[in-house]
Amino acid sequence: QREVGLAAGEPPATKGYCPSVFAVLPKLIERLGCNEHGSITGILTVLAEGDDLNDPVADSARSLLDGHIVLSRKLADRGHYPAIDILQSVSRLMNTVATADHRKAALALREIYAIYADAEDLISIGAFVPGSNKRIDGAMALIDRIRRFLIQPVRQRSAFEQTLKELEGIVRAWNELLGAPAAPASKNTLDRVRR
Repeated sequence: QREVGLAAGEPPATKGYCPSVFAVLPKLIERLGCNEHGSITGILTVLAEGDDLNDPVADSARSLLDGHIVLSRKLADRGHYPAIDILQSVSRLMNTVATADHRKAALALREIYAIYADAEDLISIGAFVPGSNKRIDGAMALIDRIRRFLIQPVRQRSAFEQTLKELEGIVRAWNELLGAPAAPASKNTLDRVRR
């Protein structure tokens, strides 16, 4: 559409995209869905230049779609597959398709992951002092377990019930750690919740 618009004499606007791109995109996406004649399901991909999620097309698509799964080169480089960035990915349908307990556990996992991600630079350079922040201590204790939970080899099967049980186990361990005294958790407690 960009080439068609430019050939028709439209001026390039946002990052070289002509205005008609942003007029056509909603029309195309809104054709997906159900009506009395049937349904159209779409699984769309958007390649953002330089992984820039603020790319105009990626930004516009995010505003129109029911959800988005963001793949991360950084995770892929670490051998973390599927390389889904859970902090950038969103499902607007989760409230419809998941139970309240499932949503609560998923939100707690994202919170733990975000706490670790925010502190990761401090941790990696040794600037974080264990015991100075109970939430970061807990996230550090659970991060390896969370990463194992998020990684799934291609041929590995995982029943939904088992996945949910593992998710709830991580959240239980998090709640145990937060319920501990303000002093750093003992080695036995940390070893138990890492499993």
